[in-house]
Amino acid sequence: MTAPPLLRTYQKFTKWPCGHWLFSKAVCAKAPYFSSIKPAISELMPGKCVASVKNRRAVHNHIGTIHAIAQCNLAELVAGVMTDATVPHKTHRWIPKGMTVEYLNKVDTDMQATAKIPMPHQWLDKEDLVVPVEIVNMRGELVFRAAVTMYITARKK
Repeated sequence: MTAPPLLRTYQKFTKWPCGHWLFSKAVCAKAPYFSSIKPAISELMPGKCVASVKNRRAVHNHIGTIHAIAQCNLAELVAGVMTDATVPHKTHRWIPKGMTVEYLNKVDTDMQATAKIPMPHQWLDKEDLVVPVEIVNMRGELVFRAAVTMYITARKK
């Protein structure tokens, strides 16, 4: 089975100097909403995606910490990129269906999100895949948790 196109692109880009940066920019060009947080995707493989966001004024709320929607945006990004790099693209497709979140602490440093599902996975038709996402601060403290539901369907033949 061939790797999904997004995963192949990641594998190709990250062989180059600045490849992770270039891949992150390409993802944001495809889905422009994510560019507002300037994510840096550092790891991508079937079943796992890791990305970070710098603590900068553009993502601050009124109390000087990273705002809730920036955290949700990062969670949706890693869940979506991981899903796209994992779901067999020739037989299945996916779309985000919902997200539940827990804000566990203020985010006053850079943050790093990880989306990870157990692999291997048996892909079904009309499946709700719940992707757990955790965000930690640079002290390694868990500050945010999400469950992003992806609706997986078999492609029409």
